Amino acid sequence: MNKKKTVEYGKYGYFFILPFFLVFLVFQLYPLIHTFYLSFVDYRMIQGKMTDPTFCGFDNYLKVLTTHDFKLNKDVWFNTIPMNSIKQTIIIWVINFVPQILLALLLAAWFTDTVVKLKGQGAFKVLMFLPNIITASSIAVLFYNLFGNQGPITLMLKSMHIINQDYSFLNSRAGTVGLIGFMQFWMWYGNTMIVLIAGILGISPSLYEAAMVDGANSKQQFFKITVPLVKPILQFTLVTSAIGGLQMYDIPALFNVNNAIGQPGRASHTVTMMIKELAFSQNPDYGYAGALSVVLFIFTLLISLIFFAATKDRDDKKKAKHAVAKK
Repeated sequence: MNKKKTVEYGKYGYFFILPFFLVFLVFQLYPLIHTFYLSFVDYRMIQGKMTDPTFCGFDNYLKVLTTHDFKLNKDVWFNTIPMNSIKQTIIIWVINFVPQILLALLLAAWFTDTVVKLKGQGAFKVLMFLPNIITASSIAVLFYNLFGNQGPITLMLKSMHIINQDYSFLNSRAGTVGLIGFMQFWMWYGNTMIVLIAGILGISPSLYEAAMVDGANSKQQFFKITVPLVKPILQFTLVTSAIGGLQMYDIPALFNVNNAIGQPGRASHTVTMMIKELAFSQNPDYGYAGALSVVLFIFTLLISLIFFAATKDRDDKKKAKHAVAKK
């Protein structure tokens, strides 16, 4: 008997995903591996000529992490300009990240609450998501003019005696860092809210109906049903926010800079700005920039692992242990 020939359609799926892997290999994986390679070599420009890449071990990492204090005659760790840029990046990220997640989660729960049933939700969502579609350059220029020394908001705050007459947001470290953090928060909280709303809408309505029958109020439903079941989406949001926040470049690089240096006193000079300064200056040092990139990668990985651990479902782990104990 002749067997009927069947057509295997699954193989065609590989053709559709092939472009992604090609782009990933060429534009992401290879640069990542090459960056690790550069971090272990001395490859820079000296007197207008590029040196040949020579292996230097961990010398580039020592330049990132330590500086020699000639007064104390010893090496001081974590007090270098690159490490200061990492510290400032983390400060700006925390300023925008914490209120962003809290407000986005609160608004997502509010918009999806079956009891409140807010009218005109579509208009509110559009207004809150709108800053995300405005270019970062437009937002940076807007806030620079609003909060400049002669900006309308600065003059209004001075006339209301909220700030001193000689106060300048652009010359204040706290003022500049706070404004950059607020701009990042204002741009991204709407996007985070939409993602969390999608996650909450995926929860079965029967769970909320059963909770309402049992007499649970909105607060109890939020903490006992919404938060536990939206953990996978929240985990994704936390990790992507950490990755994007620690790599922030556009707004700090456009808001308050002088010769590509974040002002005042490098207060707004993020780590990606520092990497660009090292790699694309008149005398580039690719090994130094590569080492700083790897250090940033390690910081991002550690923070992501902390978020994974904090949002891990411990109940499943306990059930697994209990099942093993029974066996």
